[in-house]
Amino acid sequence: MERQFSQTQFQESATFIASQTTYRPRVAFVLGSGFGDFVNAVSEPDVIAYQNIPHFPVSTVVGHQGRLVLGMLEGQEVMVMQGRVHYYEGFSMEEITFPIRAMRAFGIETLVLSNAAGGLNPDFRPGDLMLIEDQINLLGLVGHNPLMGPNDEALGPRFPDMSSLYDRRLRELALQVATELDIPLRRGVYVGLSGPAYETPAEVRFLRMIGADATGMSTTNEALVAHHSGMRVLGFSGISNVAIDAIDSDRYTSHEEVLEAGRLLAPRLVAILRAMLRRWSEVA
Repeated sequence: MERQFSQTQFQESATFIASQTTYRPRVAFVLGSGFGDFVNAVSEPDVIAYQNIPHFPVSTVVGHQGRLVLGMLEGQEVMVMQGRVHYYEGFSMEEITFPIRAMRAFGIETLVLSNAAGGLNPDFRPGDLMLIEDQINLLGLVGHNPLMGPNDEALGPRFPDMSSLYDRRLRELALQVATELDIPLRRGVYVGLSGPAYETPAEVRFLRMIGADATGMSTTNEALVAHHSGMRVLGFSGISNVAIDAIDSDRYTSHEEVLEAGRLLAPRLVAILRAMLRRWSEVA
């Protein structure tokens, strides 16, 4: 199995981004469904359309605008991916995670991921914000893994340890600032699926049995590649709906519901992230 992309292509992408901006951030954010307005908090932004960046995949999903935004937020230079691509769109795992490799080539050291997720934990409600403490990468476990194929040791180790995927110090700071801001912050395990169909009631019950608190169609492989490349990783799930665990339910799940919940959740996530950036020296 040959690799789809090389170090040269990751660097070509990073070099192009660098040519379009004077910013040189060390922290980047990937925004999930409904969280795109986070970029409104970024001041003096340089905006680059994904389609202009060499080798960059372009999203086809409503709510993912497909723009890379670089600028200032709370005194820190930041990079923000406004939208991502997904496996269900027909992209390969290497294409999905290409932006993460390009970020690392650019010099990004910390990656903050966000997503809209279905609540599996019976205690969760739509509108809850969950700090991701660990993940179950079902796609990766069954063979759809971006690290498969020949390994380039310059990018990361052949067998990366995954026992501390989500950075402890970053998680601790997130919990501290959430408490200070009086923003409830759930904690749990995120399970990544392929989509695009939402889960059947039987699948919901199965995912609960294996220890998942929230489920979605992104994030896990981005986190994997970021960790493989030596980046620190932090993740948040916005609980956009409660997963349906009984057949013939009167409830149903829609993408519109996910986007609307994201708009309600976004101000809380933005508040936490801005507070973290103000204290970034504590974890830098």
